[in-house]
Amino acid sequence: MKTVLVSAVALIDVDGRVLIAQRPEGKSMAGLWEFPGGKVEPGETPEVALIRELEEELGINTWSSCLAPLTFASHSYDEFHLLMPLFACRKWEGTPVSREGQALKWVRASALKDYPMPAADIPLIPVLRDWL
Repeated sequence: MKTVLVSAVALIDVDGRVLIAQRPEGKSMAGLWEFPGGKVEPGETPEVALIRELEEELGINTWSSCLAPLTFASHSYDEFHLLMPLFACRKWEGTPVSREGQALKWVRASALKDYPMPAADIPLIPVLRDWL
């Protein structure tokens, strides 16, 4: 089974809320909410991939020094195995806006359980809730 490396981030605002994005129609797992991020391309570190993805998806800039490793997900889907480090980030430039048709929402960590998420993301919720 192929392993796919995806880097994700919990962007945390000054009020302690976390940004989640809803996968748009036409993508796999459309309608589910997830943490921003994306696939790590060959030659990239998870941090570099995340910085690139945040600029592409949300129009914001951050730096490796602002990405704190928090936890990771390791989950087998039917077609592939997902390995996903989750970073926490409290500092970035710009205001997150949807650049790829995804809905965005700032939510409290305690409310993340109320949003349908991909199976790999669900075990990350209690880690975030306890950390925040």
